[in-house]
Amino acid sequence: MIIVSVNKAIDYFSFVTIEKQMMEKADLCELSFREILAKHEKAEGEGQVSNVPRSALETLKASGQEVRIYDSNQKLLGLAVNGIIVYDGNPLIFKGNIENALKGNYSYSVTDNKLLYFAIPIQDMYYQNIYVFEFVEDISYFYEIMNQIRYILFASAGGFLVPITLSSLFIARNTTKPIKYLLGATEKFSKQQFEQVELNRKDELGMLAAGLNRMGIQLNDYIQYQKQFVSNVSHELKTPLAAIRGFSQYLYEGDNEDKELQKIYFHLVNESDRLTLLINELLMLSRFDKAGPDEIGTEKTDLSELTGQVIADMRAKAEGKAISLEVKLEKGAFAYVNQILMSHAIANILDNAIKYSNANTHIQIETLIRQKEAVIQIRDQGIGIGEDEIAQVQERFYRARNSNEAKGSGLGLSMCKEIAEKFNGYLVIESKIDVGSTVSIVLPLV
Repeated sequence: MIIVSVNKAIDYFSFVTIEKQMMEKADLCELSFREILAKHEKAEGEGQVSNVPRSALETLKASGQEVRIYDSNQKLLGLAVNGIIVYDGNPLIFKGNIENALKGNYSYSVTDNKLLYFAIPIQDMYYQNIYVFEFVEDISYFYEIMNQIRYILFASAGGFLVPITLSSLFIARNTTKPIKYLLGATEKFSKQQFEQVELNRKDELGMLAAGLNRMGIQLNDYIQYQKQFVSNVSHELKTPLAAIRGFSQYLYEGDNEDKELQKIYFHLVNESDRLTLLINELLMLSRFDKAGPDEIGTEKTDLSELTGQVIADMRAKAEGKAISLEVKLEKGAFAYVNQILMSHAIANILDNAIKYSNANTHIQIETLIRQKEAVIQIRDQGIGIGEDEIAQVQERFYRARNSNEAKGSGLGLSMCKEIAEKFNGYLVIESKIDVGSTVSIVLPLV
């Protein structure tokens, strides 16, 4: 667009220059022609014979490559070519120019071979347009000059564009590279991978890197403290809780006479079981958090086979609730995972699907290959999760508003999410209230 604009600007200002020059020349020709008219009027007053067109041609024949004189009827009265008066000829005539000139206006046309035809109105003493003087100029030289100017400008622009482009790329690279590096660091922070951010700069980006380092240290310390606290509390609670669970079971099985006490003992047993499950999950999370990537053994695993084993273990639980399992396992869905942890994640999602589904419904379990990913997908027809809660149910201890009808700790999905991320995968949850949920574990395919 810039090149087109510059080109149009050159054309415009070139013609403005040509037009200005032609107007100045036209004024001089008109002045000379008026002098001839004045002499003609004086000669007529003295009774002498005078031929205006011929006198004008003799005087102005060198004014252009061609010179023409027309009367008010657009009739050609005289013609001169290259300074020589021609008495017979068939020149190119632009009638529109002559008509405009007879109306008192300057008028010109330019042909394809770069010839300019400029018509000038000539008035008598009564201000009537009685003649038209026209000269023809070859302006090809001007176009050649403009083409040379264009060539110089565009060549200079091209030569200037190369270093500008290289400089821009260099500046952009040096500007975006540290920004991408910092974005990568923040992405790792979100995955609790607190590595030192090294950016040897003294500008705002360097200050941002230093701030990220301080934030990473503080976050890491806080998370480690929180995890250690949860682990310690869980260990401390495990022994007394086991005692409470034992005594509650003993009382529930021993006292068969008082029905009210039986309900209380039964409630104690259930709550003890729920707390025991919660503490076991917290201890597992604690061990999982402390284990580094190198400490978690991974191996190439057939996810379809692993999913089939989990389904076999949990089929009885589904059938006990009159829920049918529809299984479709695709071959070739391999990924590098820890089989124990991945089995726990699949079992947790399937257990949630059974727990939050009504009787006489279906649960679809499927493994599939999608582009370069292996997917384990579990779709139920349960109570569903609100769209505004889908992100929150993946956080620790959060339970959806409509989940009170089943027991749970709020740790299951968060644990599945962390297990998937441990193996460079991710968790996808799609759900609608009273329609059902689809939970997918997506892992890199090998």
